[in-house]
Amino acid sequence: MQLPYEIFVGLRYLRAKRRQRTISLNTFVSVAGITLGVAALIGTLGIMTGFKEDLQAKILGTTSHIVVQDRTRENMANYDALVTRVQQVPHVLAATPFVFRQVLLTSQSAVQGIVLRGIDPQREVRVTDLAKNIKSGRLADLETPEPVAGGGTSAADPAAATSGLARPGIILGKELSMRLGAFVGDTINVVSPVGPMSAIGMTPKIRVFRVVAVFESGMYEYDSSLAYIALGEAQKFFNMNDTATGIEVKVDDIFIAADIARAIEQALGYPYWARDWMQLNRNLFSALKLEKVMMFLLLVLITLVASFNIVSTLTMIVSEKQREIAVLKAMGSTRKAIMRIFMLNGLIIGLTGTVIGIPLGYAFLWLIQTYWTFDPTVYYISHVPVHVQALDVILVSFSAILISFSATLYPSWQAAKLDPAAALRYE
Repeated sequence: MQLPYEIFVGLRYLRAKRRQRTISLNTFVSVAGITLGVAALIGTLGIMTGFKEDLQAKILGTTSHIVVQDRTRENMANYDALVTRVQQVPHVLAATPFVFRQVLLTSQSAVQGIVLRGIDPQREVRVTDLAKNIKSGRLADLETPEPVAGGGTSAADPAAATSGLARPGIILGKELSMRLGAFVGDTINVVSPVGPMSAIGMTPKIRVFRVVAVFESGMYEYDSSLAYIALGEAQKFFNMNDTATGIEVKVDDIFIAADIARAIEQALGYPYWARDWMQLNRNLFSALKLEKVMMFLLLVLITLVASFNIVSTLTMIVSEKQREIAVLKAMGSTRKAIMRIFMLNGLIIGLTGTVIGIPLGYAFLWLIQTYWTFDPTVYYISHVPVHVQALDVILVSFSAILISFSATLYPSWQAAKLDPAAALRYE
């Protein structure tokens, strides 16, 4: 099968020696511009996708995929029966009740406002990665209260004396532990602003807890403002009787969590409602998505700048090759054939830049991931997270080739409308 002659002529125009050296330089600059644009786009999108997925993994390692709550009341009764019904919904792997309250923690050296979660340790490990995130201590000790030494009422620990002479366990985040100066084995006070009524009004409720473990999720917001106690202790401390704030749910596919949440709502009926992890973190992930789109559009400008070089290069080729174009038209070449010759030149420049730019982008990401390290105690990561998606590479390649092709339209049209008689008049 013989290839069309336009391909041979187009390739010859790119390889042939020219009287104008500027054309060769412009061709090189055009290819380099497309190459750098493609490499920069792949590198940037790979890093941003990596950061998004790393953040997503850390969030989903600490919180559940879906949260079920009661629309009409703050607390949820009969939660064990609801957990059983939720676990029967397709794609649900596990579910567990939880309590959620804001309290103050006080130690001998600091005071910190935090979010306190009451959990069932045996079921929590099936829903979140809390057990994997514990760096010191044990999750199992959360349900093992420590008796107060001496067996009598302690003036220094009146709360323990009135609660069975035992200090229940609490798990702190790493940053929270350092702020309070409280580590495994130390005691801290949990202060609830909502307490019993007295003659002078509502008084805060205080209880002493023993630090049994410290966790590190990799998210500063969680490690500095989150603590866990046993579900039963939370119910007693907040006078909730046998109720819970809601139910945490783990599913087998996080990307269909919204559909599973709707199925849970249908299974439970009113007044229960379910929110998936993307709804709970909508602002954060929407911002990351918008940032990725804007970075893509901004970096496309690099490719657009290279496309101007393609326009100037092809325009200069048309100017230099007027005699050859006139000869081709005199021999019977149509306008469309002449346009295809110069369009091919632009496409070759775009394809060459894209083919070189893709591995260059991967090499750039490999260098960053291999040699650019961080102090994990400061940045919470040791290396830049990188993940290049095939769809991103296809989108970048298609955009570069499309821009290169678009840049050939005007010079090709100029060549096609050339009058052969005028071009050969003075030859």
